[in-house]
Amino acid sequence: SPSMLKEHNVEYAIVGHSEPRKYFSESDEQINHRARSAQTNGLIPIVCVGESDEQRSRGEAERVIRRQVEQGLEGLDPSQLVVAYEPIWAIGTGRTATAEDAQNMCAHIRRVVGDEFGADVAAAVRIQYGGSVKPDNIAELIALPDVDGALVGGASLNPAAFSRIIRYRLG
Repeated sequence: SPSMLKEHNVEYAIVGHSEPRKYFSESDEQINHRARSAQTNGLIPIVCVGESDEQRSRGEAERVIRRQVEQGLEGLDPSQLVVAYEPIWAIGTGRTATAEDAQNMCAHIRRVVGDEFGADVAAAVRIQYGGSVKPDNIAELIALPDVDGALVGGASLNPAAFSRIIRYRLG
């Protein structure tokens, strides 16, 4: 629960992660409810959005992401959240969006946030990329203009790989 997390000095809560979306059919409304609960209880929600391989191949990625952002962020304080583009097709598959794909989708998210909250808010909101982030692609991903950070999954379980990711600027 949010209160238990706060007791342990947790500041952020991931909501809408790809696995619950995929395996438990979490709706955008449920994700929004969890994000609102996080904010109400003093946590900063990391709201994950992302399309499936099937949605991507049908050319529906931008429409799906727009819906997820609009519904997922409804009623939230945009200054107290993070949005993570986490393409479902890249989670645990070893496939990573190209830098161009990651930039295009993160820029799309920023435009949708701008449509909902205004350009100033869109410029300030933090947008992360998550989807098979590894030591060999972190520098390229973080260099993208609309990527403000990385949501690291499986690589965080390998101390050597995770250390290389968080220290990528040090060479």
